[in-house]
Amino acid sequence: MDLSNLKPAEGSVKNKGKRVGRGQGSGKGGTATRGHKGAKSRSGYSKKLGFEGGQMPLQRRVPKFGFKNINRVEYQGVNLDTLQQLVDDKKIKGTVDFNTMVELRLAGKNELVKILGRGELKAKLKVSAHKFTASAKAAIEAAGGEAVTL
Repeated sequence: MDLSNLKPAEGSVKNKGKRVGRGQGSGKGGTATRGHKGAKSRSGYSKKLGFEGGQMPLQRRVPKFGFKNINRVEYQGVNLDTLQQLVDDKKIKGTVDFNTMVELRLAGKNELVKILGRGELKAKLKVSAHKFTASAKAAIEAAGGEAVTL
């Protein structure tokens, strides 16, 4: 170590930012590096999301389209192959009701459940749900089970 390669200890010297708006004597008073007039020079300025400098923004240039039905009822779908997998894993036997599905995290406690017909069901199950597809109901009854609509 000699005078040519001396440097302060790591973390001991912090580069403070320039202090603006602290009077004319500092040389950074007046407009405080913000330039003259305009929105960016003012306090409280924040650019709106999607702002394009006053040009008509994209979300207003593109036309609205489509239709949202406010009365739509959303169902959480549970397929037959999922139920068969649970039977194979010995997590359910005999009956499957809404509370069982919530415990097994197939649906949330505030959701409506619809049984869908993907896969095949070999086990004899009594399934309780809010809705069934025709193919799912047929498959459950073909396996000797029962489909109960809540």
